[in-house]
Amino acid sequence: MVILNRIYTRTGDDGTTALGSGERRPKFDLRVASYGTVDEANACIGMARVHTQGTHGDIDAMLVRIQNDMFDLGADLAAPDTGAPLPYEPLRIVASQVARVEADIDVLNKRLQPLRTFVLPGGAPAAAALHLARTVTRRAERMMVELSRIEGEIVGADAIRYINRVSDFLFVAARAVNDDGRADVLWVPGQNR
Repeated sequence: MVILNRIYTRTGDDGTTALGSGERRPKFDLRVASYGTVDEANACIGMARVHTQGTHGDIDAMLVRIQNDMFDLGADLAAPDTGAPLPYEPLRIVASQVARVEADIDVLNKRLQPLRTFVLPGGAPAAAALHLARTVTRRAERMMVELSRIEGEIVGADAIRYINRVSDFLFVAARAVNDDGRADVLWVPGQNR
């Protein structure tokens, strides 16, 4: 159980923060930056939900589940699997969370018009917000993959699969709120030469 009864602790005033293991790392550490970017992506999803609540109930419900899972992902990243015992069972992203996002993608993708070119971020306000969330999620994914390539830094395979699927979901959801792709803003190569 998380209890937040004091917001400022002053423990980070020296430019470090604590991982779930108690280890302190600089705030610019790639692991800290990775879960911070996951948090940023989650905030972008929250902004997108401002536009999906009440208008796209099915997508909004999917986004609520993803937002909760993104906190799980942050907790996973904040408690690296070093092999050392922890005083608690760390939260890990699991395959069923990946499968659920894939199922949501499949549901939405069935409704979409086929693509013959790339989509520009835009269209309806909800679509633009979902595209922004997608790009931040892709950045989080790049950081997590980079982190996983550092010797001694473990990032679960399901965590990487999950963040990848979330960005795919956000792309499909953006198209879905753009009148199932009919209102997508399409890229026209070389249009302004």
